[in-house]
Amino acid sequence: MNRKDKQRPKNLDLRTVRLPVPALVSILHRASGAVLFLLLPVLLLGLQCSLNSAEHFAHIKEVAAQPFVKLLLLGVVWAFSHHFFAGLRHIAMDFQWGMELTTARLTAKLVLALGLLVTLLIGTALW
Repeated sequence: MNRKDKQRPKNLDLRTVRLPVPALVSILHRASGAVLFLLLPVLLLGLQCSLNSAEHFAHIKEVAAQPFVKLLLLGVVWAFSHHFFAGLRHIAMDFQWGMELTTARLTAKLVLALGLLVTLLIGTALW
């Protein structure tokens, strides 16, 4: 039987696909990197504006005090912390550490937990 003749089941409904935790962490690592890359000009512009004068600093501080902006900044904190910890995990895996299935699952869960913990700690300190 030819390989093309085999009928393989296909699930194209992405809402029902259950990704393993390491795959989810890897996808979130890429997504958080993209978000950080796209937001970097905005964040740098805000920093530059805040350093221009005391009035500009007060304006940026006022904008950052709004609840929606705080939520967005918490998202940036999560993206940065997740990207950092997932990057460390990827570097460790480049050195062949954590390649076993149980270790890979454990480190993936650890990355998720650390990212959320750092976000929670920074969020409670700054909110």
